[in-house]
Parts: sequence; C-alpha cells; structure tokens
Amino acid sequence: MPELIRDILEDMNKQLVRIERSLNLLNDELVWRRMKESMNSIGNLCLHLAGNEYQNVVSAIGNRPFVRERSREFTTDGGASKDELLGLLRATRTESERVLGGLSPYDLSREVIIRYDPEDWRRMHRKDSQAEDACDKRTIGQLLVQVSAHYGYHAGQIVLLAKMLIDTNEHLSGQYH
Repeated sequence: MPELIRDILEDMNKQLVRIERSLNLLNDELVWRRMKESMNSIGNLCLHLAGNEYQNVVSAIGNRPFVRERSREFTTDGGASKDELLGLLRATRTESERVLGGLSPYDLSREVIIRYDPEDWRRMHRKDSQAEDACDKRTIGQLLVQVSAHYGYHAGQIVLLAKMLIDTNEHLSGQYH
C-alpha cells in the first residue's frame, strides 16, 4: 500500500475515533438535534460522511455500484440510532480499506469517474448540465486528498456540536487544546 494511502487512512481513522467519542457522549435524541433549522445534526453529518466516502472510495475507486441519496443525508431527522450511525461509518471504512489496500503507487495517478445522482448534480451549481454529464473525473491521489480533508472538516463539526450539546471537559480529539 502506498505511503500516501496509509497516511490518509491513518488520519481518517483518527477522525472516526473522534466521531465515536462524540457520539458516545450523546443520546439518540441529541444526535439528531439541530442547533438551528439551517444547520445539520450530528446524525446528518454521519450519514453525509458515510455517503461521501462510499461514493468516492468504494464506488469511484473500487468500481462498485453507485448507491447514494445525498439529499436524504441532510433532510433526515432521525430513524437511526447513534450505534447504527457508527456501524454505518465503520462498515463504510472497512469497505474503503479493502479497496485501498489493493492499490499500488501507480494507481495514485490513475483517473477515475465519480458518479452523481442527476438531481444532486444539478443542485451542486451545475444547473446547466445534462443528466448524462452527472460525473467528475479525478486522479485517485487527488480524490483521496479531497475525501480526507472533507472527512476531517465534518469530524471537527461533529466534535464541536457534541461539546455544544453536552458540556464536557473530555478532549474528544485525543489532544489537549
């Protein structure tokens, strides 16, 4: 496994531990609470992270079927417990590790196609695009850096939201700061 992939997986696994620590502080009701109507809940962010990782790593890089309802990730207001959300994140990571474990250093420069639901494609500022254009191309290296940054960004939001929902001095990031 190339060093870049090892480093990215290590970082994403650290972020997953931070998410798990955050979820473990909360009950299922708090996991789905929105601080404001315009904000996402921790549950929404967990669904979104699993969907994004599956779409980009498992589907695009691993060439597995594209299955994602991105809009639902943000509109859902419950229905999954914190344990189910954590199970989804872990299962997605297991699939990603399986896909990435088989890559060589040469694969990092290989271009892959990232598919989108046509409706999601249009919502993402591509209103003039046709349904058959509902895809992007990137190298695996570029895509992995993007997915890792995205994962860290939302993991940080989850940590912050958890600390806002329940007052704790626990260092959810595993670092003192």
